[in-house]
Amino acid sequence: MEEQTFHSGFVSIIGRPNVGKSTLINYLLGQKIAAVSPRPQTTRRLQLGIITTETYQLIFVDTPGIHKPQSKLGEMMNDSALGTLQDVDCIAWMVDGTMLPTEEDRVIANQLQKIKKQDQILLVINKKDQIPATKISSVKENYQTLLSAREIFFLSSKTGEGCDELLQTIISRLPEGPAFYDPDQITDLYEREIASDLIRESLLKNLDDEIPHAIAVRIDDYKDRSETNSYIMATLLLERETHKGIVIGKNGEMIKKIGLDARREIEKMADRKIYLELRVKVEKNWQNNPQILKILGYSKKD
Repeated sequence: MEEQTFHSGFVSIIGRPNVGKSTLINYLLGQKIAAVSPRPQTTRRLQLGIITTETYQLIFVDTPGIHKPQSKLGEMMNDSALGTLQDVDCIAWMVDGTMLPTEEDRVIANQLQKIKKQDQILLVINKKDQIPATKISSVKENYQTLLSAREIFFLSSKTGEGCDELLQTIISRLPEGPAFYDPDQITDLYEREIASDLIRESLLKNLDDEIPHAIAVRIDDYKDRSETNSYIMATLLLERETHKGIVIGKNGEMIKKIGLDARREIEKMADRKIYLELRVKVEKNWQNNPQILKILGYSKKD
C-alpha cells in the first residue's frame, strides 16, 4: 500500500481590529485558545492555533488587528502582524461584511498588493449571518475593489457557517512537508500567557471603553499546587491613578467580578480548579516604555 504524503503549512489570519480573527481560530480548533471580546484590540500578540491529523498539520497565525498606532505598543502590534505576510503559505484577509471598507482595510489591502504570490491570498468576509442576501454582491464588490482576490469566502466565525469550506480550501493548498509541532500541541503559548490574555478579555468585557486598553496584565506567579488545582497571581498595570478606583470598584466589587469571570475561562482552558489573585498597580505611560513592554512580552522578538 502506497504511503500517504504528509502536508503542512502556515496560514496568517490578518485584518483590522474586531473583525473576528480569534473567534474563527477558536471555532476551527474546536476549543478556546484565544481571547475574544466585542472590543477592538483584544489580541495584542501573535498566537498559533495548530490542527494536526494523520495527513496534515495546519498552523494558523492569529495576529493583532492592524490599526493607526497611538503608542510604541501599537507600533509593535502592527509590525508583528504585517511581519507574518512574508513567511506563510497562505494569507486569509478577514473583513467585516456588515461595514464598508475602512481606512485600516485600505492600509491592509495596500500591504497585500505587495505580496508576490497574489494567489495565496484569500478574502474572508465575516459576519455573513448579519448580511442580507440582497447585499452580498455589493459587499463583495466593495472589498474586491481594494484587492482582487482569486477566492472569496463568506462566513460567520460566530455561528460556524462557511468556516468548514474555508478550512478545506486551505488544507488543499498545503505543501508537502513535516510536522513542525507535536501532534498534541494546539498553540505555541504557555498556559500562563493564555491566562494573561483571558484576564484582559474579562477587563474588556466588564469595564468602560477606553479603560481596558490602558491596562496590561502581568502574571507574577503561576504554580500547580496539585494535579487538579493551580494558583495564579497577576498584577493589573494601569496608566492613571483615576482608573484605580474604577477597576477596583465600590467595596472591591468590580475587581471581584473581573477575577470571577477570568477564573471561569482559565479553568475551562486549563481543565483544573484555579485560585486567582489580582492586584492593581499604576505604571504611567507603560505603553511607551520599552522595558515594561519587553517584560510583558510585547516587544519584537529576535
